[in-house]
Amino acid sequence: MRPSAEERNRRMLRARDAMDRTFAEPLCVPRLARIAEVSEAHFIRTFRATFGETPHRYLQRRRVERAMFLLRSTGRSVTDVCFDVGFKQPGDLQPDVPGRHGRVADRLPGAGVPAGGPDLLPDGVGAPEQFWRSAPVGATLEWA
Repeated sequence: MRPSAEERNRRMLRARDAMDRTFAEPLCVPRLARIAEVSEAHFIRTFRATFGETPHRYLQRRRVERAMFLLRSTGRSVTDVCFDVGFKQPGDLQPDVPGRHGRVADRLPGAGVPAGGPDLLPDGVGAPEQFWRSAPVGATLEWA
């Protein structure tokens, strides 16, 4: 018997919540598929259909969001933050940041930016994926 769409969505939400709780750990699709009670291949397809991105892309985005928060609100180094959010090396964050936030990681302010400091996204832009779709190629954001 096939689960209803509501039950399928609940299972995907449980798996996504597990990803959020363990975002600094390596992605384990078999574990997430077990949580969602589906096969690994079906989990990846269903996750993408439900949330609009693959589990790997979702996890990378969450790591970048957490890293950006830590870089803005603490005086910690890019290297320390990268390891804390689950990247294996600082270079894993750097290629991602300009495309999503308009700045390279080693130029991001760490110390001296108040916790409520400047946002990385302009007003009216919510999730990073909205920015990626709407920004012209090569566009950068400037700090206020």
